[in-house]
Amino acid sequence: MISVDSKKKELIGDYRNAGHEWRPAGQPVRVKTHDFPGQAAKAIPYGIYDMTANTGWVSIGTDHDTAAFAVASIRRWWQVVGRHDYPGARRLLITADGGGSNGYRTRGWKTQLADLAAETGLGITVCHLPPGTSKWNKIEHRLFSHITMNWRGRPLTSHEVMLQTIAATTSRTGLTVQTELDSGEYPTGIRVSDDEIAALPITRHRFHGDWNYTLHPQRPTDTASTTGTQDEAMADGPPRLTRGSLQDPELTGMTRRQLNELIDVLTPAMEIQREQVLRNRRGHERLVAPGAGAKPRLTSADRVLATVLHLRKLATMDLLGQLFNTTAMTISRAAKDVRPLLEAHGVRIPASTARFRTPTDIARFLDLDKNKIKPTC
Repeated sequence: MISVDSKKKELIGDYRNAGHEWRPAGQPVRVKTHDFPGQAAKAIPYGIYDMTANTGWVSIGTDHDTAAFAVASIRRWWQVVGRHDYPGARRLLITADGGGSNGYRTRGWKTQLADLAAETGLGITVCHLPPGTSKWNKIEHRLFSHITMNWRGRPLTSHEVMLQTIAATTSRTGLTVQTELDSGEYPTGIRVSDDEIAALPITRHRFHGDWNYTLHPQRPTDTASTTGTQDEAMADGPPRLTRGSLQDPELTGMTRRQLNELIDVLTPAMEIQREQVLRNRRGHERLVAPGAGAKPRLTSADRVLATVLHLRKLATMDLLGQLFNTTAMTISRAAKDVRPLLEAHGVRIPASTARFRTPTDIARFLDLDKNKIKPTC
């Protein structure tokens, strides 16, 4: 179990460093009066704290603080320290804050971790701390705070000075730190497509799946390449989500019977509402029998179901549009019409803690893919 984070970027050179250090009287360290970086080199410390062993690892980057750099630091820690300290490990738990190079919204972070999982054979579980709680991360007060105290008042004149200062960091509880300079290039602006995200071997947890998830070492394509016709069918994609599966109590927060009763109650009100809208649009009463003309894109049952899923905050409008084979605008209009009816009948739909980005995420959440081996975590 490790805690990871990026420390504040530091300027390399004769620049002031906050804090005080004991020195002979009359011999202060001369530094520049202004900390304008100019052409000065920068150092990006990325820390990894092993909460079990009370040991730290810090990679000093010289390029950019990207997701690739963050995962490269974890990979280097595992190669040098982790696999030797835990030779029988099959899973790795990472705690991180919600932003920066290891943020929960950073697509590159997930794709790079998936590559690391496939390379090491580890099931990598990531738990992001909620917004506003980044300082609760163990690395902040068990590693970074000691490093800051160790180099207070001391200019970081070179990368070597920085490496030696970090390596000399210790604490009363026996903290030891290893450090290494990473001079690799990590360009910014690398985009990750929706298809790449959908292909990730990721399982989102039931509680805040956007913050808590597991990346498995075996990709779905690897499983599909084994023998048997069932495996070939699995390679075609995730199981199709039917209306019945979308009515699952895990998604709607109510039993199927309660959902059907809600649909029966709201359907007459929706028909009256629709007739009023059409009358206002025409400016006169209906001239043809009800049922003639263009059919609505969504049935009354689908409009209620889509609104319930929207109010549960399970997915975006775009994803709901995919699930109901329509557009996000149609889902938005349905929710706008049904929501007042729910309020008028005193029906409150509580938000869920689960979040989904693709239909595959929902299928895995509902365990619809019975052919695949389910992970144990």
